[in-house]
Amino acid sequence: QVQLVESGGGLVQPGGSLRLSCVASGFTFDVASMYWFRQPPGKGLEWVSSISPRGGYSHYADGVKGRFTISRDNDENKVFLDLKSIITEDAGVYYCSNDQNAVGRGPGTQVTVSS
Repeated sequence: QVQLVESGGGLVQPGGSLRLSCVASGFTFDVASMYWFRQPPGKGLEWVSSISPRGGYSHYADGVKGRFTISRDNDENKVFLDLKSIITEDAGVYYCSNDQNAVGRGPGTQVTVSS
């Protein structure tokens, strides 16, 4: 049974930084691409970033490129998302998934952006 648990969200000022983490279990982590999605307040789910099984390839949505960095630790079954130069549009609930359509995802971690 796939389990994903995100953490690391919180209240951050514009221009600040956060590190989101996701611990995974129930599947073979080191052969799975991993994804981060987010759902801004009042909006639908949107893809943020993805990383290949060994971490050699990563992709980002245009709105976060150059500010967010995805990484993974296959020994710990974890995937991370480093958020830098945070803007108000980055607010929302962030989810990790092992599915490109986010069919399975964790409960999410809330990022609130406020000065």
